[in-house]
Amino acid sequence: MTRTALVTGATGFIGGEVVSNLLDDGWRVRILCRSASKARKRPWGDNVDIVEGDATDREDVSRALEGVDCAWYLLHSMDSGSGFADEEATMARQFGEEAARHKVGRIVYLGGLHPQGVTGDSDDVSEHLASRIKVGEILLGSGVPTAALQAGVVIGAESLSFKLLRHVTERVPLFIAPDWITNEITPISQRDIVHYLVAAADLPSDLNRTFDVGGPDTMPYVEMMQRYAETVQMRRRPYFTAPIMTRPMAALGLSFVTPLTYGEILPIFDSVSSDTVVKERDLEDLVGTPEGGNDSFESAVIEAALGTYPHHYRSTATMYHALAAIWSLFAPGRKWWLPLNLTQAVVMVPTLADINERDDSQTLDDASGLSPLGAPASQAALATAMNWDFNWIARRWPNKWTRGAWMVSSLDLARRAYKEKPVRALALLPYIAGQFFLVPRSRR
Repeated sequence: MTRTALVTGATGFIGGEVVSNLLDDGWRVRILCRSASKARKRPWGDNVDIVEGDATDREDVSRALEGVDCAWYLLHSMDSGSGFADEEATMARQFGEEAARHKVGRIVYLGGLHPQGVTGDSDDVSEHLASRIKVGEILLGSGVPTAALQAGVVIGAESLSFKLLRHVTERVPLFIAPDWITNEITPISQRDIVHYLVAAADLPSDLNRTFDVGGPDTMPYVEMMQRYAETVQMRRRPYFTAPIMTRPMAALGLSFVTPLTYGEILPIFDSVSSDTVVKERDLEDLVGTPEGGNDSFESAVIEAALGTYPHHYRSTATMYHALAAIWSLFAPGRKWWLPLNLTQAVVMVPTLADINERDDSQTLDDASGLSPLGAPASQAALATAMNWDFNWIARRWPNKWTRGAWMVSSLDLARRAYKEKPVRALALLPYIAGQFFLVPRSRR
């Protein structure tokens, strides 16, 4: 008899993989999501039953759980606003109550690894991690047999944790970090976590407990950065810890140079702000490991990094920074223009990289020999602005209209930077202001 699964969080990267694997295993899959149109765009969109609704709405949850054999609870807020933990707890409690009412056979939940003895009411871990622990406790107490899997950093192409690890390693030449960078972490590959989530449906019906899951390697977070660099054939990154560097400060700085937002980075930092290591591997004994065993960290990175260009950001950044520095050294008033032109490069290089990464159609093959930072229009805009810089340095200004075109070009750079990250446009203001106030002075 075909079993029915409900997957919440199905449009997330882990939830989507769980759906695919369940379909391959012959399950009838139902998903609960806010946007049916978004779900239908997924590769499995035409093969699942879609309940359009909100997990915070009891009636929507009840409709979705009707006739379900096993439910996967893969919801976790990335919000940092006040009250989010209470909202998550209420949502989990409601889900558990409706699952019990509909006599669901099992709930499978994905939470986070944490130090032994810590509970959802503890002040010893971050608010985000405490909330994930609390949700697991609520589901375990729902009366429905629950397998609460606890994982650390997931290494997968669409994992925010992996994206942060990758971009920090590729874009930050010297990492100044909070003390938690030396905390021990047990990462797990996307393939492995999906395997354990799906296999947990077949656990004995009397099991109602947490399970630690992780790959074979445990290491400090900074070692993950270094081993990532070595795996993609980059140099290891120097770093040092600064006691005054807080998680919010580090998140704010990295939100400037990476595609991730402050709101995405801070919960990731919170989740690794204490040791997150596997303390038992009982689930492996009960359901078995994936074919070939758990992926090593290096194997997981190789799979997750397919289609990326680890070296190109550095080479492109070096080129733009060198041009900005060389041109500025020949400029009148160079004590002003050197930092201003370097600011332009600091802002626009990550902006171009982010645009290109988001636009898959601009991703070029290594064999092409072309720059992977496609984004042709934005690249042309930066080249135009730098060309105006050079013409001014070479004293080729025929009239005020040419100078006006230069300023318009710079404002266009700010517009493009603003569309990616508003804070980057703000960082360009000194460069733009310099054209209004410094150019006349240095041309006298």
